[in-house]
Amino acid sequence: MSELAPILLCCDLDRTLIPNGRAEESAEARPRLARFCAHPAVELVFVSGRDLQLVLEGIDEWSLPQPDYIIGDVGTTIYAPRSQTGHGDGDWIHWPAWTDQIAPDWNGLTHDDVSDMFADISVLRPQEPAKQGTFKASYYVDRQANQEVLDAELHSRLWRNGVDARLVWSLDEAADVLLLDVLPTHASKLHAIEFLVQHLAFDESRAIFAGDSGNDLHALGSHINGVLVANAEPAVKARARELVRAGAMEDTLYLAQGGLFGMNGNYAAGVLEGIVHYLPETREQMGLTTDVGEAPG
Repeated sequence: MSELAPILLCCDLDRTLIPNGRAEESAEARPRLARFCAHPAVELVFVSGRDLQLVLEGIDEWSLPQPDYIIGDVGTTIYAPRSQTGHGDGDWIHWPAWTDQIAPDWNGLTHDDVSDMFADISVLRPQEPAKQGTFKASYYVDRQANQEVLDAELHSRLWRNGVDARLVWSLDEAADVLLLDVLPTHASKLHAIEFLVQHLAFDESRAIFAGDSGNDLHALGSHINGVLVANAEPAVKARARELVRAGAMEDTLYLAQGGLFGMNGNYAAGVLEGIVHYLPETREQMGLTTDVGEAPG
């Protein structure tokens, strides 16, 4: 079996690796992914809207492989392991260098200041404290809310206070509610992945990001090799296609469709399918012989 060159595999958790959506999971998908990630050439990064504690809980609850790095809070935090064998909060070290890069966007302000700016907007319901962060203000928004009007009002208030922010919308399909994250402009899943690629001196062509939702679109529509798992919502798939077409980057988006090793392309099965699409030599490492179809146009 041939040796693998280094691979940086970056994966969203909920409804990407964690099968907590409506779609069915292929039973073999997560164990097969875990075996692949155990290869010494694979650096695994979890890229999540969850905070560190919720990421660690998800790893235990869903028997996920231990990551080499954790990008949390929708790209506003990065953690590196204190050791490769630990399992608790004390075994993960927060990278202040990343905070130093994103903090200037908020002009000396933090979560509480931004929350105060929006306190009178009744359609914004703050998410639970565990889902907030120093540079992350997160809200639930009714699906009937006028996003365009709300976006304009929030941006106006942020601008008046000298805050350079990104508004990231996504959908909690189980609760049928919109999710809104207010982040520093330079804090995103994409920027955090780029930071890791640079810090680790990785070959960018061997970096892959897999996701499923609206807060993954910035990365999925970028120059980083992106994978949309088959269970992603049709609207997310359509928007991702629009983004790569607009940037003439169609070759950096793969939409999983099932068929690899008899799996359905949902969740971890879609991640594996995307890996083989971009890096065909990994099929040998996975021990697979089933053909992988091309991404739909």
